[in-house]
Amino acid sequence: MKLFPKQIDQRTKEAMYFFWTTRLGQIQRQSDSSVRDQGNRGAVTGGKQLDGMVTLIRDVIIENGIDENSIFFNTNLELPGFYRPNKKWDLLVVQDDILIIAIELKSQVGPSFGNNFNNRTEEAIGNAVDIWTAYREGVFGTKQSPWLGYMMVLEESEKSTEPVNTRSPHFEIMPEFIRSSYKKRYELFCKKLMLERQYNSTCLITTKNDKNNLGNYKCPVDDLSVIFFLSSMVAAIKAYNA
Repeated sequence: MKLFPKQIDQRTKEAMYFFWTTRLGQIQRQSDSSVRDQGNRGAVTGGKQLDGMVTLIRDVIIENGIDENSIFFNTNLELPGFYRPNKKWDLLVVQDDILIIAIELKSQVGPSFGNNFNNRTEEAIGNAVDIWTAYREGVFGTKQSPWLGYMMVLEESEKSTEPVNTRSPHFEIMPEFIRSSYKKRYELFCKKLMLERQYNSTCLITTKNDKNNLGNYKCPVDDLSVIFFLSSMVAAIKAYNA
């Protein structure tokens, strides 16, 4: 089924509106209950903020011929690994004992970007290495390799878009990282994940905490856009159906 950019754009706006209203609601409830922690960690770990994007992805998968009973996004999300027993993903498609799709969705909102950026990158790389090594060892069978997707939703703010100093007293830092913002670093990271074939497709969405337009979003790079991500996923589904 053809992907319609205008429809995808509207659904993404709705997903970003859900993201912000859910997140802000969680923070308000924590404040009302006098539950506070550094960097709003409770709001981050509370989950469900990205359910709008999960629903969009699920609907596209169903429209392209996958039985909805083969799509997992609330329960049964664990996959075995090579370096650890298992890991929970955000959306899986498993049909006829074949792992077709595995997707990880993450978000980062300020004010702290530095440590969180490192944590996000280390986690994404580790997950990819773990699952591909498990696949090599035959954990998921040998019929076909899964399609792996990684999506990042990043708050666009002064802190995430301003140049950041780097320090490496012993060796030179790669030039593309010098004075790069966290937004630019996520862009580079997502591109390199695909370049090194850690993920089949990655997506970077930026969005502002704008109370007058909570559905706002941008995809700074075409090949990291929502439509590109979904198109790549649909191609994998068609290959499976063939």
